[in-house]
Amino acid sequence: MIRIRLKRIGKKRTPFYRVVVADKPDKRDGRFIENLGSYDPHANPPSVIIDAEKVKEWLAKGAQPSESAEKILVRAGVMEKAAPKPKAKLEVKRAEQAKAAEARAKVRAEEAEKAAKAEAAAAAKAAEEAAKAEAEAAPAEEAAAEE
Repeated sequence: MIRIRLKRIGKKRTPFYRVVVADKPDKRDGRFIENLGSYDPHANPPSVIIDAEKVKEWLAKGAQPSESAEKILVRAGVMEKAAPKPKAKLEVKRAEQAKAAEARAKVRAEEAEKAAKAEAAAAAKAAEEAAKAEAEAAPAEEAAAEE
């Protein structure tokens, strides 16, 4: 993968950066493909010198800017600020947990509904049996009362 990133140069405690295009596995200050410009954080205001045409070429070819390089390129007006990226793992995990909780709640509601229907059916059956028992017991009581 090709990255647009910063290469640190300069003395101790006085960093100066070059904006370069490099392969992702290469070291920070190691081999690079092309120099796109420079960034001096100690100037007041920080100095940014960028060759916009080269940057646009590399972006069109699929080069991905690092976070710090992206901030510098946005400040220089070469590219638009990208939408904030969600913290993928955490966001996905929370979404999955929410879906699982929703599914569990739905299953519990269905089970509670089934239990309520079964309870109502059992109560109706018990009431029906009690009514039958009363109906059968009533003629026997009348016969016993006549004797």
